[in-house]
Amino acid sequence: MPSIFEYLGIVLYFYSNEHEPIHCHGRCGEFESKAEFYIVNGEITEIKIKEVKGKMPLKGTKLKDFKKFLEKYSQQIVTKWIDYFIYHKNVSFEKIEERL
Repeated sequence: MPSIFEYLGIVLYFYSNEHEPIHCHGRCGEFESKAEFYIVNGEITEIKIKEVKGKMPLKGTKLKDFKKFLEKYSQQIVTKWIDYFIYHKNVSFEKIEERL
């Protein structure tokens, strides 16, 4: 389960047995949501935030922070997903401490 980013207490990661569509999970405490990336002709056309079965979803400020981070870092997340699941490379972890 590689962690790829931390932003204002929200840890973004992949489960080791992920599936398509390309997505990542965001967790803060007991709250967790996932972001699915929809790609057409190599471009991210949409990001959908979805609930994770059996988990309470991110709410309020943390949900807004998660969405803001995804807007700014979506391409890097997709690149890390491809590197990890397609090319079987190790992916780096980055901690972002300043509000975007």
